[in-house]
Amino acid sequence: MMNIAAIFAGGVGSRMHSKELPKQFLKIHDKPIIIHTLELFEENPEIDMIVISCVENWIGYLNKLISKYNLRKVQKIVKGGKTGQESIYNALKAAESLGDREKDIVLIHDGVRPLINQKTIFDNIESVKKKGSAITSVKVKETVLVVDDDEGILEVPNRASSRLARAPQSFYLNDILTAHEKALSEGRNDFIDSCSMMQYYGKKLYLIDGPQENIKITTPDDFYTMRALLDAKENAQIYGIGV
Repeated sequence: MMNIAAIFAGGVGSRMHSKELPKQFLKIHDKPIIIHTLELFEENPEIDMIVISCVENWIGYLNKLISKYNLRKVQKIVKGGKTGQESIYNALKAAESLGDREKDIVLIHDGVRPLINQKTIFDNIESVKKKGSAITSVKVKETVLVVDDDEGILEVPNRASSRLARAPQSFYLNDILTAHEKALSEGRNDFIDSCSMMQYYGKKLYLIDGPQENIKITTPDDFYTMRALLDAKENAQIYGIGV
């Protein structure tokens, strides 16, 4: 049995407005965002292997980065898809080709979420072993509104019972691949994440708490927020301050 990190970096980041580089290759602290993310899984003793789906034209560039930063757990890079769902599926199929579909655990993670911590990875694996799934989440700090097509408010959910789904989202490889195969057979290609897909197909999902700073870089604002958070972490290490 293996614990496999399936990292999807298939997007080109149209909302980032970067003219040349896909967002996962933008640098923070002189290191590409995707490398910050991959190093977290590389350094975790319970992660056995990493597979990546990547923007096809950038696979060669990513291979060079992986060699440069000596990421030995990366075993396969495959091309990303037209949607996030397809990119995840391609990464899962890469995991299947190298592992044991029936026994392996897969942690599905965005290449542009480098602010998880080692506890998050450990907690994901433990939750899958005990309960069959792990959806990393954070508590909602502000009021959530459910609206209709005309921007009218339909519902104001209780904040205490609301969570934001983040990543990793983790499952037994067979369970998540089976859901993807059902979606493909039904012509569904619009699931926003693995959590949504598994819930749609009736899978009981269990939450784990992740760090509040576990944001995804989608817009320039996210990029600057993440840089500030990494600055704070670096300062904490230098000056011995708890962050």
